[in-house]
Parts: sequence; structure tokens; C-alpha cells
Amino acid sequence: MNQDNGFELQRASMVDYQLRARGIGSPLVLEAMGRVPRERFIPERMKDCAYDDGPLPIGAGQTISQPYIVALMTEALDLEGGERVLDIGTGSGYAAAVLSCIASEVFSIERVQELADRAARTLAAEGFDNVRVRCGDGTIGWPEHQPFDGIIVAAGAPAVPDSLKHQLAVGGHLVIPVGSEHSVQSLERITRLTENEFRTEDLGAVRFVPLIGEQGWS
Repeated sequence: MNQDNGFELQRASMVDYQLRARGIGSPLVLEAMGRVPRERFIPERMKDCAYDDGPLPIGAGQTISQPYIVALMTEALDLEGGERVLDIGTGSGYAAAVLSCIASEVFSIERVQELADRAARTLAAEGFDNVRVRCGDGTIGWPEHQPFDGIIVAAGAPAVPDSLKHQLAVGGHLVIPVGSEHSVQSLERITRLTENEFRTEDLGAVRFVPLIGEQGWS
């Protein structure tokens, strides 16, 4: 068996045992997670760990999230296909690739230039050409391309950044970890109900690197 076939089998197993068995039910999310080659988004020396049930280091003090968490956060956006999504904390580009299989446009912001450049190269090489990556402060969003139908934040914030809430389209969802910088956070889903009304739901405990920026941790 060649290595690519081995990864395909591991990916299918990941979808069945790490996602579907834990309650991820969206056909769009399961299809996207089964399509994106996670092994292309991690350092070469860690490829054998690509489908492990946990996060992995990708350099610059950052990680690629556990597959289940990527699926959980993506499912929480309630995408139906064709939306415009903002992805904060590009990291390796893996979550942006998953989102790009469902959304029509993904705008992804990474504060570490080295990671932003590498993610952009990987996404382009793998054919995810509906993703735009830029280096910047994710806490202030990407106002030129608002409103977004969904916003996903892969870093823990001290509070939900107002700038992100107000870049949501009415009816859109923002999924973000909120809480302590160095311990467990609460994964929150904020839904924009009207111009000035928002609803917040708690999706459970998670642990992410801190969200650094003007409206995050200093």
C-alpha cells in the first residue's frame, strides 16, 4: 500500500471514530473533513501523527487543532454551503481548507508572518483557491469584506471582541473560545439576531493558545 492510500484509510477512520461516533452529524462537515489531507498541513517529521486524536505543534509556538475540535467548531457555524466565512488564527491552514470545502469564500488571518506564508503556499498547492490569507491582528477582523455569515476563532480570548461581533451578518454565527489565558476556556457560539441583539450559547470546555491582539490578550 502506498503512503497516500494509507492516509486515506486513516482519514476515513478519523471521520468514523473521532467525529461521527462523537456526534458530529453534518454531512457537509463530515464530507469536508474526509476530503482535506491533514498530513499536508503539518511538519514533514510528524506526518505519521496526522490523524492522531489531538493537537500537534506546527512551529512558532502554535498548534494544529484536534480534528474533532475543527469539526465541532465548523458544525457550530451551521453552514449550508456558499457562505462567506472569516477564519481567525490560520495556523497551518487546515481549518481554512475544511471551511473552504463548504463556504464560497474564506478570509483567514494569521498574526505570525511565517505561518501565514506557509499556510498560503499549502492551500494554493492543494487547490483550495477560495481562501485568502493575510498576516495581521485577527481580533479586529477583516472589515473590508464584512459582513460574514460565519466567524471562527482558533485562539482563546479574554472576552468576545466587539469588532468581530459587529462584522457578523444578521443570522450569522461566531464561534470562539473565551476565558483564561492559561487554562480551560468555554467555547461560545454568538448568533447575531438583529443589528444590536446577540445570543450566546456555551458549547463546552476547550483549551486553545491565547488570542493576541488589540481586542485580545496583550
